[in-house]
Amino acid sequence: MTREADIPRRLGMTRGMTFVNEREILERPPPPADRRVAYGDDACQFGDLRLPSGTSRGVVIVLHGGFWRAQYDLLHIGHLCAALTAQGYATWSVEFRRVGNQGGSWPGTFDDVAAGAAYVEQLGMSTRSVVTIGHSAGGHLALWLASQSLPFGLKGAVSLAGVADLIRAAELNLGNGATQALLGGGPERYPERYAEASPRERLPLGIKQVLIHGELDSIVPIELARGYTNAAREHEDQAVLISLPNTGHFELIDPLSHAWQTVLDAVDTLAHA
Repeated sequence: MTREADIPRRLGMTRGMTFVNEREILERPPPPADRRVAYGDDACQFGDLRLPSGTSRGVVIVLHGGFWRAQYDLLHIGHLCAALTAQGYATWSVEFRRVGNQGGSWPGTFDDVAAGAAYVEQLGMSTRSVVTIGHSAGGHLALWLASQSLPFGLKGAVSLAGVADLIRAAELNLGNGATQALLGGGPERYPERYAEASPRERLPLGIKQVLIHGELDSIVPIELARGYTNAAREHEDQAVLISLPNTGHFELIDPLSHAWQTVLDAVDTLAHA
């Protein structure tokens, strides 16, 4: 059994130089999914399923970023999904209604993520080893999902540059008001929504968490991950922060980047603890 104290040693801190253009991952066409499967009736309620060629090492529920906005979809995170599937994991990349979609934002975005994750049971795969992973706004959703009641247990959650604290995100006005758009207003107006939607407010989650964050991230500052991890530990959650030097926001989802091995090690550590 992997102890929490072993996680930083096993994951390490991958060092290297950032890409000249870290956003290039957003333009590179990903390998196609094996199947696109609807989990609901809305056009946004579907997931991309990729299955390994051999025996599955587990299932990874993947949640994409984009500050929960409609103009950003799951396509760009397909690279991460394909790379995980090449390592033996089945990946279920969940699309959901977002800000700008009819029925998106609060509470539709959250309802979709929970329903899409639960749909894993309908895909004919074993749920003995399921991990969530998400990037940026998807990192928020991966942690939030870990606080929900699902029809199966989760082995852990991986947050990549995640918006782990929605109250602080609103205070910093990240994404030009992205959090306020998601929840309909600020924490002063809707404290109950922030209490329900923010992973930091929902601590303890009761499962292992690994947060990976670039020290040079200018989109979601690393202070959110540091504050969240400290709060999680105060609540006796098993949470580990891996801060990557010389790393920005998008390298964390690029299998060609210096950060990829750290991401893969995090999934391996949680899925097989």
